Amino acid sequence: MSGSFRYDGVAVFLHWLTAVAIIALLAMGLIMTDLPKGSALQFSMFQMHKSVGISVLVLTLLRLAWRLAHRPPALPDDMPAWEKAAAHAGHLVLYLLLLGLPFSGWALVSASPFNIPTVLFGVLAWPHLPILSTLADKKPVAEALEDLHSAAAWVLIALLVVHIGAALRHHFLLKDDVLRRMLPRFSPSSRSANP
Repeated sequence: MSGSFRYDGVAVFLHWLTAVAIIALLAMGLIMTDLPKGSALQFSMFQMHKSVGISVLVLTLLRLAWRLAHRPPALPDDMPAWEKAAAHAGHLVLYLLLLGLPFSGWALVSASPFNIPTVLFGVLAWPHLPILSTLADKKPVAEALEDLHSAAAWVLIALLVVHIGAALRHHFLLKDDVLRRMLPRFSPSSRSANP
């Protein structure tokens, strides 16, 4: 098998770092909205959610830049055309969500009537978006952005279930290299596929 069957180490690292961050964000998002409003714990979780969300935005921009400069491995030749098209469409929507969700969260925070500053990981001050932060009546805009952010998060969850399910299907049912090409090199499954 040629060496080009795998994603390179940088792409693999960025993929799994993003995956961990997304799982953390989704867990925080589900938990923090059920905490007592205005509690210290809720405030801390919101701040961490914002910090990790901006990190996902930066990671996604890095991933896109890396992908443009480094061609990803081709899908298996025997994969049906409809499945290749679905895989490409799924990845496109994932990237759009990985950009759109952090931006919608950033917009939501910027339009919030509470005007709470964002300090990434308690260290780096992050600005509000200029137009949204100066609105005369922020409440309806913030509510619409909150609904959009929440709906997009549920779409992301559904798409992740499909993404993970497809990867497991390829690995366990079809027994091809689709999953192995994104596994870290130290994994036994990835080593066994290399020449």
